Amino acid sequence: MAGDGSSRKTSRAGAVRAKAPAAAAPLVFTPRAKRSVLPSAEQMRRSTREERLLVGRAARQRAPREVHADWRPAADRPDPVALIEDQALTRVKELVPIRHGRMAASPFAFYRGGALIMAADLASTPDSGIAAQLCGDAHLSNFGLFASPERTMLFDINDFDETLPGPWEWDVKRLAASLEVAGRDLGLSTADRRDVVLASLREYRRAMRQASEMGVLETWYSHLTADDVLRIVEEEAVAGRLTRDEVKRANKVIDKARTRVHRRSFERLVHVVNGQLRIAPDPPLIVPIDDLVAPDARREDTEDQAQLLVEAYRATLSDARHPLEEFRYVDSARKVVGVGSVGTRCYIDLFIGRDMGNPLFLQSKEAPPSVLERFLGASEFSNAGRRVVAGQRLMQAASDIFLGWMRYKDHDGETRDYYVRQLHDWKGAVAIENLRVGGATVYARLCGSTLARAHARACDRVAVASYLGKGDAFDQAVADFSRTYADQNERDYEAFMKAIASGRLEAETGL
Repeated sequence: MAGDGSSRKTSRAGAVRAKAPAAAAPLVFTPRAKRSVLPSAEQMRRSTREERLLVGRAARQRAPREVHADWRPAADRPDPVALIEDQALTRVKELVPIRHGRMAASPFAFYRGGALIMAADLASTPDSGIAAQLCGDAHLSNFGLFASPERTMLFDINDFDETLPGPWEWDVKRLAASLEVAGRDLGLSTADRRDVVLASLREYRRAMRQASEMGVLETWYSHLTADDVLRIVEEEAVAGRLTRDEVKRANKVIDKARTRVHRRSFERLVHVVNGQLRIAPDPPLIVPIDDLVAPDARREDTEDQAQLLVEAYRATLSDARHPLEEFRYVDSARKVVGVGSVGTRCYIDLFIGRDMGNPLFLQSKEAPPSVLERFLGASEFSNAGRRVVAGQRLMQAASDIFLGWMRYKDHDGETRDYYVRQLHDWKGAVAIENLRVGGATVYARLCGSTLARAHARACDRVAVASYLGKGDAFDQAVADFSRTYADQNERDYEAFMKAIASGRLEAETGL
């Protein structure tokens, strides 16, 4: 629970830097239309199933499913490098080169960090006119494992930094294109990549149709557990589409996720300084709060401010007694996370319960406006942290009981929004780089069905299912889009790498 002040600049050995000039002025975009609005409760109550089916059929007239195949760069398409520079303007200056270095690892890594670039491109594409709560960055690495409050391990979307209501097709295209881009990085053949992409789209359509036929509560309760995942993996192995080694790897991912608990984080991240528990430094990836605040700041003042922030955050949790009340704040540190998120302010916050055997790590992550807001209009929530939390609670089958938000003035005098969640709670992810055709196909299916369930809670699922229909016209069209967009991503990646080589962008690799 800490702000960002005058950082002490440090660098790990072995990093590679290319110096860059100062960034340009912020880019300005005009939203293409007024903010997308989800169907109201009154509309959902009063509309018959037949009326909702007609909404989907009418949408086919406005935007035939085949039109989703078409994409070409707009004549006034923004320079992708300029968009990346624009995002750097509000980020921690010394961390921006790390973001560029991580994005430089591969075209897929670049794609992961390019949510703004793709949002700008999707803004000119046709859509059905049916709104859903979007993840906003639904690429395949933003799905994973985590624990529900009931201690069931779930597979679900796990990143909602860009969440906002908008055309449901945007999430679907972001996911499908990510599978095509990742497939190229993995060396899969053209035919195999298309099969993987189509598997995801087919599963999205199937799961959305299933949701449209379910009762309301069935739809909201629908979820995918780790046991469900292992059952699917085993079925694929029996059918000969997965090897026994792939089954073992799936079990290993889930077993490893169960070890990711607060106690393990405590053992890895905490040491004792002058008899006090402190988060150990590992600059520039982990920088303790004492190294971020002004040199003359007193530790007592920092802790007092943190306590006020804890109280403000606590007010966004449940009204009933909450486990947070039994923990006391101890320390904070800034931590670099992810790829696209690098440079936004993210802190890990250590709390202790009845003794050192009861640690709690929270992650406070800066929540700037969604990249989608530039094109779809501002969020209904004035606090961007609340925007993230509201979207996550709506789309996930079950959410972290520590999920909340806050706003405060940082040590640099800037007021920023944050959302808060547990750092580690049985969190796990598939190693994308290890996937082969069979594993990629199964994973694509899991992501497609999971995205459909998330959308079904936050859109007119009957209308969307009606729009998609029983055939594969939409699937084939988006698969075509994915191939074309992956080509564009490669061109953008090449331009990005040239910007680094020329010194336009500063990059630090090996971190």
